[in-house]
Amino acid sequence: MLKRYDLNPIITRKDIPNVGNLIIDPSSVFNPGAIKVGNTYYLILRVQTRARKTYFLLAESSNGINFSINNEPINFKGIENYGKKIFHLYDARITHINDGYYIQFAMDTEDGCHLGLVKTDDFKSFYFIAADEIDSRNGVIFPEKIGGKFVRFERPNQVKLENGTMTGDKIWLSESDDLITWNLVSPVMSGRFHYWDELIGSGPTPIKTQKGWLHIYHGVATHFGSSNIYQAGVTLHDLNDPSVVIARSGDNILEPREMYELVGQVPNVVFPSGIIVEEFDENGFAKNNSEVKVYYGAADTSIGLATATVEELINACYQGDI
Repeated sequence: MLKRYDLNPIITRKDIPNVGNLIIDPSSVFNPGAIKVGNTYYLILRVQTRARKTYFLLAESSNGINFSINNEPINFKGIENYGKKIFHLYDARITHINDGYYIQFAMDTEDGCHLGLVKTDDFKSFYFIAADEIDSRNGVIFPEKIGGKFVRFERPNQVKLENGTMTGDKIWLSESDDLITWNLVSPVMSGRFHYWDELIGSGPTPIKTQKGWLHIYHGVATHFGSSNIYQAGVTLHDLNDPSVVIARSGDNILEPREMYELVGQVPNVVFPSGIIVEEFDENGFAKNNSEVKVYYGAADTSIGLATATVEELINACYQGDI
């Protein structure tokens, strides 16, 4: 249902500038966080080198399509004091809350994957706040408190695959008083065995609509012999209790079909991670006819853009036969 931009992919490895001795001829750029501040669109790019080192680069645009990319990695000030060996930082999600912009991201460390949090006021300086203790990923913070608490969706890694990798098949709602200490509250939704979303995880920041919180997620079909297939779906959640799923798409809303989605570092992947809604009403609800830009990683190699309206995404939540 999402409509791809005609000139996808909008960012490839060839668009990434050389960064001293850190990034030269990178292998891939994918899974961006996205936000619009005033008239400026920002992406935080996951860039991977040929050594499979990962860096975040900032990209800016005036139209959400043509981006200029900074020629030095983002520096998270204070992360050097974390106390554990960090191998990779990746898959940023960006949320605007009151006084600043909060970036939730995954951290591969010596004792598993943890959710890190950084704050910026101006997309020039970035300050590391904290990282969680539990093994989890796909964390995405809601743009306002609910019931007096900060809340987020996340996917605790509670399932061990045959190769020993920890993963998860449930999205949970968590809450916090201070954005630092988070507590799992309740499961929200599980993967659907035998269908397109057997393993699941949240995508970009949930969007507040009159009908509920609009939430795009990724699902992985694991039952094909040759490859896992990453796709995108959409759900609608209760405004006062996001653990309640009002509606969930039976069909995916985006699946790998184009060559840049089918062939790459990890084949058969569309991975939504950034979202921008162009218009909100005076009460902070997304307008039904507003365009929605969804930024996604394609085959873990490049970045695609797909669009819809808020109303189309809400309607998709009620379609499908599973």
